[in-house]
Amino acid sequence: MTLSTTLKAALFGLAALGTAMPAWADQLADIKAAGKIVTATDMHYAPFDMLVSGTYQGMTKDLFDGVAKELGVQPVYQDIPWTAELPGLEVKKFDIVIAPVTITPERLERYAFGLPIADATVALVRSAKNTTLKKPEDIKGKTVGVQQGTAQFRQLEAYGKTLGGVNVKEYGTTEEAYADLAAGRLDAVAGSLPNLTYLVKNRPETFAKFEPATFGKPSYFAWVMRKGAESESFVKAVQDAVLKMTDDGRIKAIQEKWLGSYTELPRTVPGK
Repeated sequence: MTLSTTLKAALFGLAALGTAMPAWADQLADIKAAGKIVTATDMHYAPFDMLVSGTYQGMTKDLFDGVAKELGVQPVYQDIPWTAELPGLEVKKFDIVIAPVTITPERLERYAFGLPIADATVALVRSAKNTTLKKPEDIKGKTVGVQQGTAQFRQLEAYGKTLGGVNVKEYGTTEEAYADLAAGRLDAVAGSLPNLTYLVKNRPETFAKFEPATFGKPSYFAWVMRKGAESESFVKAVQDAVLKMTDDGRIKAIQEKWLGSYTELPRTVPGK
């Protein structure tokens, strides 16, 4: 066989392979073609996600409205129970989970994360009337509520073991845990620092933070997307939009609106 014949055969083989292989899917291109980006969040997680008189509001909405504008698409917001969000993302029921998700090493192996949107360090809140609980270690032997399936739940369990035991009670939403704390059925509630700061700020007659409020390692909230070549350009576009909003001051304004202060956040995904 001559070189010319061999080259022709190789080119023919590549052409045949090209017609047999489907084109690579691109999630960002699909989103822009549809003109919308479908999200999932739990609208019962103030101050990030709330339903006020049936209207979706919160820090997450303000942030993601800006991201969607940068991408040139309309956001579609869906209220999904937290425990169904990551499984739903995996089977492509939506494009992105915008509920604040704590970045952990285990989740980084399975999902692609956007840039941090807020501090997620775990903290404790008590009844304002219960002055016997002051420091985090005072929860030893007490009953503490926490939202199920969260990183805060796992950190609370681990911290409880170092103290010699804490009775951990799981709840579907943080609002349910807060209600039981107010009613005296819990000694404390564990959650992220921004959530509990917002709670105490708005209901100081009912709740108070421990002093110090936090325990464990510092952590961050971010949005979650699927891993893989199909989603790479989408993940980058979301990250670039957040950086642009950080640099032009929009992130600072949104943080101050909902949290009362501004925290400078990492410009890369921690742990990667």
